[in-house]
Amino acid sequence: MLTYAEKIFNLIEETKNVMMDDQTPSGPLIIGSMETTAAVRLPVLFSKYHKDFPEVDLTLKTGSTEQNIQAVLQYELDGAFVAGPINHPDLIQEEVFEEELVLITDTAHPPISLIKDIRTRTVLVFHMGCAYREKFEQWLHQEKMIPNKIMEFGTVDGILGCVSAGLGISLLPCSVIAKHLQEGTLKQHSLPNLYGKMKTMFIYRKKTYLQPSLLKFIDMLKN
Repeated sequence: MLTYAEKIFNLIEETKNVMMDDQTPSGPLIIGSMETTAAVRLPVLFSKYHKDFPEVDLTLKTGSTEQNIQAVLQYELDGAFVAGPINHPDLIQEEVFEEELVLITDTAHPPISLIKDIRTRTVLVFHMGCAYREKFEQWLHQEKMIPNKIMEFGTVDGILGCVSAGLGISLLPCSVIAKHLQEGTLKQHSLPNLYGKMKTMFIYRKKTYLQPSLLKFIDMLKN
């Protein structure tokens, strides 16, 4: 929670921004994102934004959905890409992507038709707070299945490399593994419809001054 002094400081900073605002996007813009989104969805978007608004100092910070939500609320990020939809009275959300989620295994793994087919496999996931991990755990809980072992990773490359090597299985957006499927280093398996989709939202604070750099970024997302 923000202290009273921190809230006053943020209000002062917003007032300064309003007084200095000439509607020309410039200065710092700090955007948060899930690592998977940053790796696949954002390079083209960020490249276009930087080309259109070179005076903006664009910074990307990656973290879990929960970390990004808290960072936006704490004024550490101007906005963030998170798994959603979310429900928070102080945040505005814009839907930007819908991801297809799939199970991934090494190429030698037999087809998966029932959840019992993965009962003895090690599950590879991101740290707590990751929406994809939460979705995977919801499915396992619904099917009353306890994984043989869970291993946590901090990067998507770590998960992909270890799955490819046969260490275990994981659940990730299809967009993240498309290149690996083409190269024949991973195999994908469909999920039940209830767990096979997830929306990516862009969030920002509701009761705050939106600097031109953020407004232009939001406009670019909508278009």
